[in-house]
Amino acid sequence: MVPGSACWGGGGSRALRRCLSSPTAPAPRVCVVGSGPAGFYTAQHILKHHGGAQVDIYEKLLVPFGLVRFGVAPDHPEVKNVINAFTQTARSERCAYYGNVTVGRDVTVAELQQAYHAVVLSYGAEGSRVLGIPGENLSGVYSAREFVGWYNGLPENQDLKPDLSCETAVVLGHGNVALDVARILLSPLQLLRKTDITDCSLAALACSKVKRVWLVGRRGPLQVAFTIKELREMINLPGTRPVLNPADFTGLENAVKDAPRPRKRLTELMIKTALEKPGERKMEGQAAAPREWGLKFQRSPQAVLPTADGKRARGIRMALTHLEGSGDTAKAVPTGDMEELECGLVLSSIGYQILPLDPAVPFDTQRGIIPNSSGRVEGVPGLYCSGWVKRGPTGVIITTMNDSFDTAQSVLEDLQVGVLDVSSPREGFGAVGSLLQSRGVHPVSFSDWEKIDAAEVARGKAAGKPREKIVDPQEMLQLLGH
Repeated sequence: MVPGSACWGGGGSRALRRCLSSPTAPAPRVCVVGSGPAGFYTAQHILKHHGGAQVDIYEKLLVPFGLVRFGVAPDHPEVKNVINAFTQTARSERCAYYGNVTVGRDVTVAELQQAYHAVVLSYGAEGSRVLGIPGENLSGVYSAREFVGWYNGLPENQDLKPDLSCETAVVLGHGNVALDVARILLSPLQLLRKTDITDCSLAALACSKVKRVWLVGRRGPLQVAFTIKELREMINLPGTRPVLNPADFTGLENAVKDAPRPRKRLTELMIKTALEKPGERKMEGQAAAPREWGLKFQRSPQAVLPTADGKRARGIRMALTHLEGSGDTAKAVPTGDMEELECGLVLSSIGYQILPLDPAVPFDTQRGIIPNSSGRVEGVPGLYCSGWVKRGPTGVIITTMNDSFDTAQSVLEDLQVGVLDVSSPREGFGAVGSLLQSRGVHPVSFSDWEKIDAAEVARGKAAGKPREKIVDPQEMLQLLGH
């Protein structure tokens, strides 16, 4: 197939039907594994730029959209608007969604490769990086990933039941996810009640005793990874005051004079906040706010300290560090001094971790990605990857979009030059569906998701929320009559 032919793009629906029915030009069948932003953006680009391709999206959960549904904070509804575009993609006549299918368990990558001309892995990060310190398995210590999953209704985290009976929480990490969890812990309930936060987490937060959150990082103010929008939102959180130590920012105004504009503005906002007197807070009620949060720099966690009975977290021991080098490459080196911080809740926000999907897929354990070149998996023709499994768990949705378009372009180029041989038709879901049936696996369709979606929105309306998420997969299946 070549650009300019009706099969490649344009040509209207009659031309498309002619392509699909023409014995000389079988439709390329592409399979995408994962229905988060990476999966949907990859599918969208292929469908848009190839008038004959058919794309099947497989997802291990019953519901689509990945981190847009389960990662974006409930009080950031505007970020979830991309779901509208993804829905348009899923409703395309040349796209199909199969939820409730775990690739690597229910069907292998090799089996998908036999059924499709191209397979794209876009399954994201399913684990969290561990701290690797004593006490991290104590009660009261959680990864930010599972805490976010808990308040966002991720089925695997619905039974987390975090203990919020302490006054002080420590979040390890200085990224946007760290600010998200701190903000959710300290947000006034009336703000959260209007969001799609889950019912059970709202009830738990209503009983929370947490009134102070420290965000701890190994490096300094010039290395924080959060963005100015998130920081400003945290600074202006009603009923909450920021506690930043002016001494942490000494001399930094000069240091950022020539820094890139986003870093400069972010640092200036931290300095301004640190120097403000409590009475100068513009936000109503912040001078005598009942809750507070702060940033602690150049501290590296060494151990979570247990209570007398050895079961729960009561604090954290940290090594003070000094920085060697500057900018983003600065390294935190322990000085030999230690400090202890009392807290009953520790949330580790030091990054997500990609897990290998299938023994047949190459995996770079050092970098935690599938080795690839422009999304083409090294040494495995016809296999591709996009999103976090391609480049590592960093960046925002727009980063993932560009990255996924890049992979989709590689697929289109390989179709164009004949690297992917579409002369022999592939059965796609026809073959995979038979395998799944024989293994007792029952996929759910996108119209099934739309029934779940309608039920969630109806429940939310009754509670004055945009939606009330169903968190139990069994309840979803009952709703669908499975």
